[in-house]
Amino acid sequence: MTEGPAGDHDRSRRIAMAGWLIILVAGGAAALPALSPAQGAIVIGSMLVLSGLIEVVAGTQRKQTRKLAMLAGVFTIFAGLLFTTDQATKFAPTLLIIAGWLFLRSVTLAAACALEHGSVQFWTGLAAGVDFLLAFLLAVGFSAATLVLSLFGATPQMIAQFAWVLAVSFLTTGAMLLEVAKCARRKGA
Repeated sequence: MTEGPAGDHDRSRRIAMAGWLIILVAGGAAALPALSPAQGAIVIGSMLVLSGLIEVVAGTQRKQTRKLAMLAGVFTIFAGLLFTTDQATKFAPTLLIIAGWLFLRSVTLAAACALEHGSVQFWTGLAAGVDFLLAFLLAVGFSAATLVLSLFGATPQMIAQFAWVLAVSFLTTGAMLLEVAKCARRKGA
């Protein structure tokens, strides 16, 4: 990797591109309620794998928190692979996969946050906090969701809420990467 202003500028552009791509994935996640449940599982798994790959590539461009940033992406890829290989039409197990993924990401991002400084630390902490809150909400709502699923199946409202969980997590990750890119452009962070 090239050092100096030109290298930092290229690195910044790659991180920014990753941030924008993940924000596009967030837009796709928000559109998930339009898909049938059978299609939704494959699409969600693919979104997670794609987002994780993007995050791993962006992580290779980081300096202080390279390994942690890449680990968060690896967790996302793993969740996507579990999502597509688990019996995709059963919604309840997917809640556990997503809640576990969000929890692992939140812990990883919190560890990265402790090593960051300034606005990157703020945005990394925000992404960690959002993922933790979403994991907590999914875990708390899991027993209620299991009851609803056993009585009525996956309702459109439940699928829509699940889609928003993914969209919010992807959006905060994309925004964090845009801030990392901005700081890398300014001072080679």
